[in-house]
Amino acid sequence: MNALTDAGAARRHRLTPEQVPDIVTEQLDADEKAALTARIRELLKAQNATLVAHYYTSPELQEVADATGGYVSDSLDMARFGTECSASTLIVAGVRFMGETAKILNPEKRVLMPDLGAECSLDLGCPPDEFAAFCDQHPDREVVVYANTSAAVKARADWMATSGIALDLVKHLHAEGKKILWAPDRHLGAWVQRETGADILLWDGSCVVHEAFKADGIARLKAEHPDALVLVHPESPAEVVALADFVGSTTGIIKAARELPAQKFIVATDNGIFHKMREAAPEKTFIEAPTGGKGATCVSCAHCPWMAMNGLRSLVGVLERGDNEIFVDPALRERAVQPIQRLLDFARSRRTVVLGNNDA
Repeated sequence: MNALTDAGAARRHRLTPEQVPDIVTEQLDADEKAALTARIRELLKAQNATLVAHYYTSPELQEVADATGGYVSDSLDMARFGTECSASTLIVAGVRFMGETAKILNPEKRVLMPDLGAECSLDLGCPPDEFAAFCDQHPDREVVVYANTSAAVKARADWMATSGIALDLVKHLHAEGKKILWAPDRHLGAWVQRETGADILLWDGSCVVHEAFKADGIARLKAEHPDALVLVHPESPAEVVALADFVGSTTGIIKAARELPAQKFIVATDNGIFHKMREAAPEKTFIEAPTGGKGATCVSCAHCPWMAMNGLRSLVGVLERGDNEIFVDPALRERAVQPIQRLLDFARSRRTVVLGNNDA
């Protein structure tokens, strides 16, 4: 079974182009970049703070995180890194649900973000009250939510999943005879359903970046580069996934680029990942999968507009002001941490590495 919500729900839970901000990329000359980087180093040290950045943020932010003893990874791994480092303040460069996840796993630490307006289309498309009502309509189903959700949505779930462990988790639940309610990404959920055969009821949300990839555009690009392998994140539409030589999480895609024998890759995920891909395999060529093609709107143009809100200037600003702090109600946190911990325990029982399994 692979059922979707009704057509009305589909309209509500996938963002329209008008709801997606324009991409504004920070432009810095060499002198300003150097000055900002030096100031960030000074402020991080003075405040016993650590910068954790997502793979989809700018190369400049990723470089600063690496150079100052911080971390660059996916949302769950960013939050887990926070539990292991000695810093009393975590600066989360990413989108809002990542800051919330960091706070859920590190309640004793101060968690700040460069821009609290940095949202996620999957999170925005899954309002907690509507999602809770949807779950109440299907009490016979195990509720599995993707990492790209708010603390309130996680608090309503039985399990949290990442793209890297979703197949193993759903296979396990399916083997136990469980029927599943999956949210919020319909493409990722449909991929899991196709691969596992599980009975999955899908919330009808999507990522504006990955939904923009078009199969015909990728097929044309593949014809131009027949020696290239296609790497695809499973938040992409089924017809795009069908063209893939490898389907996986952000860390999985970076690993595939490093380990697969090909010298050229067409990459269907946020182009922020190219920084770490080029570090992992500097001798290889990476081609951005097109968002052009039949029916394309280029709402995202292969980069998350909310991720682009993070920059060196805003990072200096939040460190100087000490604002943009993430708070999670303690009672809500007690419920939200449970599906995350169940995921971590499940992974540990199978000796599965969930570090580096994205989301977004």
